[in-house]
Amino acid sequence: MTAITDPVSPTTVSRHLIEDWLEALRRCCSRAQMRALLQRSGLEEISAHSDARVTLDQIVLLYQIAAVESGDEMMGLWSRPIRARALQHLLTTVREADTLPSALFRFSTFWNLLLDDFRFELTQDAERIALSLVPMGDQPVQRFGHLLILKLAHGLMSWLAGYEVPVRTIRFVFARPDFAEDYAVIFPARVDFNAPHSEISFDRAALGPPLARSKSELVEFVTRAPRDWIFTRYREHAQALRVREFLYRSDWEDCRLADAAALFGMTPRTLIRRLDRENTSFQAIKDGLRRDIAMRELLNAEKSVEQVAEDLGFSSSANFHKAFRRWTGESPGMFRRARSRSSASG
Repeated sequence: MTAITDPVSPTTVSRHLIEDWLEALRRCCSRAQMRALLQRSGLEEISAHSDARVTLDQIVLLYQIAAVESGDEMMGLWSRPIRARALQHLLTTVREADTLPSALFRFSTFWNLLLDDFRFELTQDAERIALSLVPMGDQPVQRFGHLLILKLAHGLMSWLAGYEVPVRTIRFVFARPDFAEDYAVIFPARVDFNAPHSEISFDRAALGPPLARSKSELVEFVTRAPRDWIFTRYREHAQALRVREFLYRSDWEDCRLADAAALFGMTPRTLIRRLDRENTSFQAIKDGLRRDIAMRELLNAEKSVEQVAEDLGFSSSANFHKAFRRWTGESPGMFRRARSRSSASG
């Protein structure tokens, strides 16, 4: 079997990660608008299957379409709509900060002018600076909304710094969901749940001086939104993702756990323990990678389903069909046809 050499890892997340977002969009869009949004972003079929997967590109595309067509840059996730150009004004505000803690303060005061249902509280001492999202009354928790706005704080800090700023802690007020492993794709730190408030914190010693960002860089950041602030450098966020990246750049079908452990300078037993702490395993990572490569190859439409099955090491097309239906709730042919229709209508 030929090694995969494409430099970009085809990471996907569970569709449950964005379900709160989709529900919010349904409340601020008509049925026809919602159907068009899902169709144009290639997500038309995902609500029908609990095991469906969502690509990072689909998340970016849905945001870029929905933020414009809903008239709300936070797309119904908060009680007050966030009008057009708010993100650009936010960047203009934080770009003037002379330190990263000052940028975080500007971030909090900006949002406290716009949000009615939550407020940001900034606390700091000699070692730590934390940004907490505190409810103003008995507000329902939008899990994706909390993820999106705390990641925006991290994304802006990283943009100003010119590197992915290390996160000390990330905590969410809601219970640990079944898809908790998806948060490792977004945040470069362990994620905890059932906290008093949703919060992101940083070590002050890790916060260097901000770069002088030009107007053209600001415009580029806004144009690419939310790609550069949601997906800063996701491949480094967890041991599982580093193992996945190693497999992706190798002849992954034949790679063993011992090969990965040697690369990371640890014993196989240590790697097993670390992956276990992230609620996964070496074999589960390989299976997830195979699933995501299958989705990518079917979307590319350059190979037949039989060729994709053979390239991924399946002994027969029937076994591939069975595995793909288990992964996504659809057959490979259904998956390809649905996405082809979405592309044609977009």
